[in-house]
Amino acid sequence: MLLSSSFASPLQLHLTPNVGACAASTPRPALMGRISAMKQLTGRVVTTKANKTVGVEVVRLAPHPKYHRRERIKKKYQAHDPENQFKVGDVVELVASRPISKTKHFLAVPVPPRDTRRKAQLLPPLQSDAEEGETAPPSAQ
Repeated sequence: MLLSSSFASPLQLHLTPNVGACAASTPRPALMGRISAMKQLTGRVVTTKANKTVGVEVVRLAPHPKYHRRERIKKKYQAHDPENQFKVGDVVELVASRPISKTKHFLAVPVPPRDTRRKAQLLPPLQSDAEEGETAPPSAQ
């Protein structure tokens, strides 16, 4: 059976009925696999009162519909934390997963802290800094 649609016009998918061992032995096209986009959000933990659950607040910028100025929009998600390792204020990444409960659909993954000194560590020291260290006055004895 050939599927043709305006959405699948560049891709023509061949669908075979699922009939016992015949369907298992026929090779399936690579396009028939599950295609899903990974939804990842980054936010700050705001509550840890529930067991194995953290409340994470995600802040994003969105344009105002009338004034066309970007405004901060906050949304709170419940995320699974199996080891209860996160504390209030930690920055975590939310990775989409299967539904764990009625409101939990994300896993909390730690994000490494940003190193602000990394740029200084990558660059060699300036010559003026090296000269100051060599020409420092001797200590008084």
